[in-house]
Amino acid sequence: MADVRAVTQLRRGVLEYCVLALLVDEERYGYDLVVELSAAGLLASEGTIYPLLSRLRKDELVSTIWRESPAGPSRRYYALTDQGRTALADFTRSWSTFKHSVDHILTRKAQK
Repeated sequence: MADVRAVTQLRRGVLEYCVLALLVDEERYGYDLVVELSAAGLLASEGTIYPLLSRLRKDELVSTIWRESPAGPSRRYYALTDQGRTALADFTRSWSTFKHSVDHILTRKAQK
């Protein structure tokens, strides 16, 4: 049970930045993000992503545009803004240091 809680907390902490990272090279629509994040084990439910995308849009980290779809209704596509790129770059630098610190503590504990 503790493992499930730990993974849930880790997901919550990094999901926003994983979404930003998926938007670095191309705009994508919400369900496309759901599929990729779910396949990577980073998304517990589809209902998690849309409120997050809405918040990212409100915070001006992503922009949106509606596009016609060849298969069905129009889709809202999300693209990374300059502010989003800066936030992702900041997180990427912080993540490396953070990951190293956690790995150091976990490895030290395991050696004793």
